[in-house]
Amino acid sequence: MARVRLGVAERRQELLRAAIGQIEERGVSAVRIADVANALGVSNALVLYHFSTKEKLVAAAFTYAAQDDLAHLRKLLGRRTTALRRLRAAVRWYAPTGQAKGWRLWIEGWAVALREPALRDVTRDLDRQWKAALTEVIAEGVAAGEFRCPDPTATALRLTALLDGLAVQMTAYPGAVSRARTQQWVDEALARELGLDRVEPQTVEPQTDGPRTAEPQKAEPQTPDA
Repeated sequence: MARVRLGVAERRQELLRAAIGQIEERGVSAVRIADVANALGVSNALVLYHFSTKEKLVAAAFTYAAQDDLAHLRKLLGRRTTALRRLRAAVRWYAPTGQAKGWRLWIEGWAVALREPALRDVTRDLDRQWKAALTEVIAEGVAAGEFRCPDPTATALRLTALLDGLAVQMTAYPGAVSRARTQQWVDEALARELGLDRVEPQTVEPQTDGPRTAEPQKAEPQTPDA
């Protein structure tokens, strides 16, 4: 069978997708360069050629996952509809859905980031961009008179902190809180923050997966490079 040769950018993406899969399966601390190489049928040397250390590979893998999340967030917030619809779509998508595999990835990432400066920079930047995007759409809604919010920046921080905390509970302690109760609390918090009596369920199209719940796209198996 002919060997498949990929360009540099394609090869890096393949390696990053494989790294995400291995991190989710084994954990950040346990994953090895060899695990990523074996998953694709390539040599350790090839992985190290693109990412000279495990730490750089892990940081790049989280960056890759974060970029996917942020791209989808911007798509939701860029829809041609009201600020309230866009905001609730983003919050519903971000909220934990009970499919905790992807959330484990990020919770592990946060833990390791306490000791790894490169990963800490990645998670901090993702956090900053999420809050900035939510702050912007909240401010748009206030300007349009859709709802009331004296401090959009603080509201974005409180909402994401609530969602992150609920995700930790659902991931670390299965059954501690139901998906339905979680969504109820999120809806109530959003209504309080925006000065609304309630946030109507029909204000947004149903969302099935949160940003940290969907499995990464699996790469097609590749044969080793010559």
